[in-house]
Amino acid sequence: MSDLSIDIKITKISESKISTVDFDNLTFGKIFTDHMFVCDYIDGTWQTPEIMPYQPLTIDPSARVFHYGQAVFEGMKAFKDENDQIWMFRPEDNFNRINKSSHRMAIPEFPKEFFFEGLTKLLHMEKDWIQKGKGNSLYIRPFVIATEAAISASPSNSYKFMIICSPAQSYYAGEVKVLFAEEFSRAADGGVGYAKAAGNYGAQFYPTSLAHAKGYQQIIWTDANTHEYLEEAGTMNIFFRVGDTLLTAPNNDRILDGITRKSVIQLAKDNGIEVEVRRVRVDEIKEAAKNGTLKEIFGAGTAAVINPIAGFEHAGDEFDLPKMEDSYASFFKQKLMDIQYNVSEDPHGWRFKV
Repeated sequence: MSDLSIDIKITKISESKISTVDFDNLTFGKIFTDHMFVCDYIDGTWQTPEIMPYQPLTIDPSARVFHYGQAVFEGMKAFKDENDQIWMFRPEDNFNRINKSSHRMAIPEFPKEFFFEGLTKLLHMEKDWIQKGKGNSLYIRPFVIATEAAISASPSNSYKFMIICSPAQSYYAGEVKVLFAEEFSRAADGGVGYAKAAGNYGAQFYPTSLAHAKGYQQIIWTDANTHEYLEEAGTMNIFFRVGDTLLTAPNNDRILDGITRKSVIQLAKDNGIEVEVRRVRVDEIKEAAKNGTLKEIFGAGTAAVINPIAGFEHAGDEFDLPKMEDSYASFFKQKLMDIQYNVSEDPHGWRFKV
C-alpha cells in the first residue's frame, strides 16, 4: 500500500483484558480490544496519529456531530490463518470508500499512509484478539466524526478519525424473512445513499422495527420514486437467483458500493454463473416466486458475508423460498471465506497480508 513510515505515537495498556473474554460466546460488536487508533484534524491538517488504550472520549456537547450528523464509517475484518498469519480482504476498497463517504459529507479525506500504517500497527498490537478458525475474525470499525464545538449549521473545522476493533464469531442470523418496502425509503436520488453515513443507518431503524413487529428480520428497500424496483437490504446488498441467473441492482447514488457484492459478481463470472446487473422489478421477483423460478435470495455484506433469505412479503402476498441443496449462497460464502482465510488461491489479489 505504501512504503512510507509514518510517525505514530503509541501508548500501550499496562495489562490486557483479553483473559476476561469468552471467545466462544461473543455478542457481535459488544467487546472491544485493548487499543484504538486516533487522529485529529485541526487547523486544516491531520495531526500526528496515536494508538492508545481503548477508552471513552471527552467531547463537547456542542460538537457538530451531535447536531448535524457529520459522521461516516467503514466495516472491515482481519482473519488469521492456520499459520498465524493475519490477512485482510480488499482493504484498499474500504479506504477509498470511507474517503468517498467523507467527501460527500464535507469531511476532509484521510491520508492513505496514515490509514494503512495505523491499521497495520494496531492489528499487530491486537494480534492475540484475532482467533484462528473459519468464522472467527476481528471486526474493524474505522470512523470519522465532526468535533468542532459550534452549533451553527455549517461543516466542522475539526474532526476525529478513529479505528476500533471487536472480536467476532461466525455470524448466523437464523432463518431470515424480509419485507419488500412499500412506503419508507432508504435513500433518494441525489442523496447520500452511496455513502456509509451514520444517518443512513439511524433512519432505517424505525421502519425495520415495524417489520420486526410483523415477524420479519429485514427490509429490502425499493426505489424512493415508485417503489417498483428492489435495491438493497438493511445492512447488505441483495442478490436474486432466478433459474440459474443471478440478478442484482446496479450501483447508483442510492446504493452502497458493497465490497462483498463486487466480489460475488466477480466470483460468479469466474465460475460460469450468469450475472445480470440491472434494475430488478418487484413484480418480476413475485412472478418468479409464483412460477417456481425464484430459487434464492441472499444478502452480501462484511458482517455476515452471505446471508440467505428464507422468504419475503409484499403487499400482503407471502412467499417461502425453496431449501436448496447446492445453493449459490453457500457456494459464494465458501469461496469468499477460503480466500479470506488463506485457504485457496487468490487470483484477483484481494488478500492483504498484515
